[in-house]
Amino acid sequence: MDSNNVELITRAVLQALEGSSNRSGMMVPVGVSARHIHLTQEHVETLFGPGYHLTKKKDLMGGQFAANEQCTIVGLKLRAIENVRILGPVRKASQVEISATDARTLGINAPLRESGDVAGSAPISLVGPKGVLYLNEGCIVAARHIHMTPQEASGAGLKDGDYVSVKMGNERGAVLDKVKIRVDPSFSLEMHIDTDEANACQVKQGDSAEILL
Repeated sequence: MDSNNVELITRAVLQALEGSSNRSGMMVPVGVSARHIHLTQEHVETLFGPGYHLTKKKDLMGGQFAANEQCTIVGLKLRAIENVRILGPVRKASQVEISATDARTLGINAPLRESGDVAGSAPISLVGPKGVLYLNEGCIVAARHIHMTPQEASGAGLKDGDYVSVKMGNERGAVLDKVKIRVDPSFSLEMHIDTDEANACQVKQGDSAEILL
């Protein structure tokens, strides 16, 4: 092979690599998840009174809803955050999801976990209008993730449980690694980050982020 052919092939390979690295990935809307609470029916009644049921304020994806009800969460040394929203419907285990900044405010060591993984997590107290609840475990910092339908995941070459990197923001933008893909027919396409991550990247609810494929 003469030098001219080698040069042509080299250029073609470099152009192909450059085109691949510059390829745009899948765009997803950003959902900023503020601190919130999930409760069992028993714990709803502890905080709001016997026979009480959560009332719906706003529908969310996957059959969930933001409830009208709120309560105060209390950490160590009686440090508290008021007016924390409860999400319904009720669950089999109660859980409080906060940001790392919230954890420092409350004086607790809340681990980074996926929703529902509360074994060995931080203890926390909740104060409602009719009672007080102490959880031996249940307070976490929720790990960032992306919700997708099976069709959206298939189109992007992804599956439930995969991890991706995501580029978001402008002047203070960043690439966030270890973003887990969650797939279910009831989901709407949305990336969920907490308020710390949103503030760091200067993004807001409804902004777009790019999955780096």
